[in-house]
Amino acid sequence: MQRLRAAKPENLVARQYRRKSSSLRTLRRVMEHCQELVFITDESGVVQYANPACQTLCGYSPHQFTEKNLSWIAAAVPKGEGWDSMREQALRKGAFRGVAGLRCKQGGVVELDLAVTVVRDPRTQVASLAWTGRVVAQQHDIKAEIDRSRKMDAIGTFAGGIVHDFNNLLMVIGAYAEMGLTSVPTEHAVRRNLREILEAVRRASDLTRRLLTFGRPQAGGQHLTSLNWIIEDAVGMLSRVIEEDIEIRVSLGKDISLIRADPGEIEQVLLNLAVNARDAMPNGGELVIETQLVRLDKDFSRQHPGIRAGDHVLLTVTDSGHGMRSEELSRIFEPFYTTKVEGKGTGLGLAIVQSIVQQNRGIVFADSEPGMGTTFKIYLPIAAPWTAKKPSSSRSNDAITLHGIEALLVVEDADSLRHSTAEFLTFLGYQVRSAANGQEALNILKNDAGSIALVITDVVMPRMSGPGFVHAVAGLQLPIKVLFMSGHVENVVRRKGVQALEGNFLQKPFSLKALALKIREVLDEPVPARATAAAMPR
Repeated sequence: MQRLRAAKPENLVARQYRRKSSSLRTLRRVMEHCQELVFITDESGVVQYANPACQTLCGYSPHQFTEKNLSWIAAAVPKGEGWDSMREQALRKGAFRGVAGLRCKQGGVVELDLAVTVVRDPRTQVASLAWTGRVVAQQHDIKAEIDRSRKMDAIGTFAGGIVHDFNNLLMVIGAYAEMGLTSVPTEHAVRRNLREILEAVRRASDLTRRLLTFGRPQAGGQHLTSLNWIIEDAVGMLSRVIEEDIEIRVSLGKDISLIRADPGEIEQVLLNLAVNARDAMPNGGELVIETQLVRLDKDFSRQHPGIRAGDHVLLTVTDSGHGMRSEELSRIFEPFYTTKVEGKGTGLGLAIVQSIVQQNRGIVFADSEPGMGTTFKIYLPIAAPWTAKKPSSSRSNDAITLHGIEALLVVEDADSLRHSTAEFLTFLGYQVRSAANGQEALNILKNDAGSIALVITDVVMPRMSGPGFVHAVAGLQLPIKVLFMSGHVENVVRRKGVQALEGNFLQKPFSLKALALKIREVLDEPVPARATAAAMPR
């Protein structure tokens, strides 16, 4: 009689092994058939596995991928995080999501939306990183964006190079026109001409500010404001730039949250869109401006790199004009591209719109069809809850006198601007001395420091800059207040040593009235040497 034997423990182990092997084979098949790219790397970013989708996209075989660091295939793309940065953040947080560029075997680049997850061995705590991603943009899309970025940088460099001298010229023209108005009788016919000169200076000043939006973020004017307030203030201006046969219809959402933005820049966006709409409706039509509060989800932010999920204010500007074809629509934000007839447009208006929106952490889209008009949608992130009260200055301009009797020192290397400024301030009653550079101003202070109440100084000058002069004054322990001014762009001013641009700085070109108001504001400020502290290195 045959005796039954108990099953050996090894058989149970074998069955468990077979089940585990089957699961691993299933998992491998899933990975191999997955349409998304999958990498497995160690903590340092060395590739241990890459699925066929990745190999197909990049053109590399498995043995060319494995045992090599991800930096080997990394490529820079606009707004990309970078592989090493994503790896480090994932190791700190456990998971991370971002955009990175991948270099293919044939030299092309693709932009990937990547998710990185850290998986640790429960016994050893050794970490592996699982990377999954999908293609956001092919090489030609990235190349177009890079080309556009280079164009913007070139315009920014060009604008920054000429704007300083141009602003000084505007200052001189405007100064003498303002002084002319104060000396010409009210009924004199020349007053109209002087006002026209000042209006031309203002328009030229607006032009320089538009040029400076290219590749030169100007965050100094950003503060909490309501998009509704900006639109309400701008409607009158818009009605003057469009034709009478175009009706403006405004629909503002209720209790719209506040954004952090420069109102002047947002007005510029509205003006450019209104001018575009006017040109698209030569026979009249309707321009509709709307605002509403919207919530963008994570899917939206993944599909539109450059904007985060969350609450945003949506500005919609729609015209009933002739519309655009798809090939025109795809290029409208390119600098110098225009659909208008020769001599009608510069091709900069919508490029400026996009640049301003991006500087304010938003995005802009356009939708159009021939004969169906065009709609622009601008999403701006909210910064604070809605408030019914507009912020106002603690003192109105009307309450501040323009005149004074204090001793002022004007430091400016441009002779004509220095003379016109000194002449105007003398007319207001101030005791004015002037210097062509910081070294000359320092010599004046060493000999007569006690009488000077305020120094008004340019930032960039030969021999000794404005901030260098202020540092020297601080070394002499002279409690003198300083007001900086400059025609250079903000990043140049900060690089020269002026850190605080809010209370003790004037951006050229400015009017003489604005200078007079700012002088009184700084002189009446109880805290001494505010500008000196602002210019000290950090």
